[in-house]
Amino acid sequence: MSSRVRRRDAIRAAVASALLPAASLPFAAARAAAPLKGPLRPQAYRFRLGTFELTALFDGMVAMDGPHPIFGADQSPQAVARLCEENFLPTGRLAIGFAPILVNTGRQLVLFDAGNPASRREAGAGFLVDALSVAGYRPEEIDLVALTHYHPDHIGGLVTDGQPTFPNAVYASSAVEHAFWSAEERLSGPSEATARLVRTNVLPLADRLRLLQDGEELVPGIRALATPGHTPGHMAFHVESEGHRLLIWGDVANHFVLSVERPEWHVRFDRDKVQAAATRKRVFDMVATDRIPVAGYHMPFPNLGYVERRGGDYRWVRASYQFDV
Repeated sequence: MSSRVRRRDAIRAAVASALLPAASLPFAAARAAAPLKGPLRPQAYRFRLGTFELTALFDGMVAMDGPHPIFGADQSPQAVARLCEENFLPTGRLAIGFAPILVNTGRQLVLFDAGNPASRREAGAGFLVDALSVAGYRPEEIDLVALTHYHPDHIGGLVTDGQPTFPNAVYASSAVEHAFWSAEERLSGPSEATARLVRTNVLPLADRLRLLQDGEELVPGIRALATPGHTPGHMAFHVESEGHRLLIWGDVANHFVLSVERPEWHVRFDRDKVQAAATRKRVFDMVATDRIPVAGYHMPFPNLGYVERRGGDYRWVRASYQFDV
């Protein structure tokens, strides 16, 4: 028999063996089942905006019952469920993610919002420092922490084990927001829990805290924009470098469908629901008209997208590779 024939027969045998069902292989019975490892989500996404380098940092995600009456509190459960179904979303469960944004201007590292307290880790959030580490940063490298507002999922991470999480940072927030949550009357009623957190996490930083007015420049290329309603002094931040623009809008919208497609619907988290709705419409109109990309704290990670005007309504368009080319 020629060597060519022997090689041909050997190849046929190898192919036939590869096509055998797994159960017919002698070692199949001894193979252990692969263990389930649980969800795996990205923790950081870095991109360029002109000469600036930005990183979206995944602080975590919390699942809860909803979305009604958290979203569409002034609507029927059926109307909210219908919008969810139209967008392939569950009607009985809701997941809310959290993503601070880090901006490297080339001179300063500026962190927008400080995430949840570590006490929320069991629920699925409070992992900002872990995400920073994945992105290659340490808390002590942060130069400036800018706060969009004083809700717990934005200021909870300012303190770790009784000490400032970002020990070398200075801080900035809205003067209106600071005055509201610092007032003694906030220490009773529905505002009490947040006001007490402000006293432990924000007020001790007063000697390093800069209070901003609408339109004020935070650092070169970044300007504050008053966006009240969600809280009295809520602020967004407009970032621009070499003509490239981005709006860090914090909690102007808390959901990529329920807040964006129905900006007029009431949201439980909004302190002034009518004003918050008016702010959403104003901001949506601005970013849709000027085609400004958005980083939204509660949008799907990495929290980047656009708002498209669709007739008289709006739609969130998730970014794909726009920041990668």
